[in-house]
Amino acid sequence: MHTAEQTCQGFLDALASKAPVPGGGGASALVGALGAALCTMVGNYTVGKKKYAGVEEDVKLLMAKAEDLRARLLALVDADAAAFEPLSKAYAIPKEDPSRGAVMERCLQDAAATPMAILRLCCEAIDLHREMGEKGSVLMLSDVGTGVVFCQSALYGAALNVRVNTKSMADRAFAQAMNEEADALVAKYAPMARQVYDKVMGRFV
Repeated sequence: MHTAEQTCQGFLDALASKAPVPGGGGASALVGALGAALCTMVGNYTVGKKKYAGVEEDVKLLMAKAEDLRARLLALVDADAAAFEPLSKAYAIPKEDPSRGAVMERCLQDAAATPMAILRLCCEAIDLHREMGEKGSVLMLSDVGTGVVFCQSALYGAALNVRVNTKSMADRAFAQAMNEEADALVAKYAPMARQVYDKVMGRFV
């Protein structure tokens, strides 16, 4: 069953089980989608208010981008599962099989590509929260803070799932390029998320 068709309970039951999917990558994508949804929610409580008329068009644009990210991240929950299943089968190929190396490499690259996509989208979502925190309703700041830490968590989770696949790749140049991109994105956007969170928290202390 596709993730979008499952109940929350159904997804959590599958996640908690011994089934190979969903796993950390899919969970990261879902958490990122939740973070993006919170960004849209803040926008919905901002548009139409006289106090924010001057930034309404900006907020509407942020909402549209957040909704696009939410849909893409949700789709990546299933994409992550689809990419991992062939890899789990590839590990079962006997080591003496001459095709094992090529199959494993292809599956590892495919399995790493999805969390890399999740990571990139979470970076975009963090940037949206940064701007929404500046322009959105001050009554909804706690939701900006919640959304951005969700996206930060998803960012870290996605980065881990890139690394777990690049570690076993035979093509070390390919693996290093993926690792460097992931590391650079985490180095830039994790502190940004923390800054947004700290700024929000500062309003309540």
